[in-house]
Amino acid sequence: MGNTEKRHWFLNLLIVVTIIVVALAFTAHYKNWIKTENEELEILSGIYFVEIPFSDMDSVTMVEKIPSMERINGFSVKEREKGVFKEDSLSLNKVYVYVDRLSQPKIRLVYQDSMKLFLNMPDSTETETMYRFLSNKINPPKE
Repeated sequence: MGNTEKRHWFLNLLIVVTIIVVALAFTAHYKNWIKTENEELEILSGIYFVEIPFSDMDSVTMVEKIPSMERINGFSVKEREKGVFKEDSLSLNKVYVYVDRLSQPKIRLVYQDSMKLFLNMPDSTETETMYRFLSNKINPPKE
């Protein structure tokens, strides 16, 4: 009788830990966590993390669509597209995609001469605000 009680306790603990891990993974992937401190842009979305110093940024534009690319790893759920892609089979450069709404405009950021990143937020005004912020970092307004 005592042995089965121990086994049930262990299985219950395993179930609770699994639920907590799944909830944390969902929360981490649910949105893009963006930080713009220390003269760099940091983006975290689940297991995908990238740091780009503002000084390495070459250009920023708004685009309606993401080009067709080959997925290295990542996921798509409804309007979300996140992960690491390759532009074509010949290119070695990775393209990072952190898109919460495929139907809305995306920020296309080119850095370190040829690296690309696509980004948007669920709210289009947040995306527009980030676009203006990054544009000002690349091309500061002249006084």
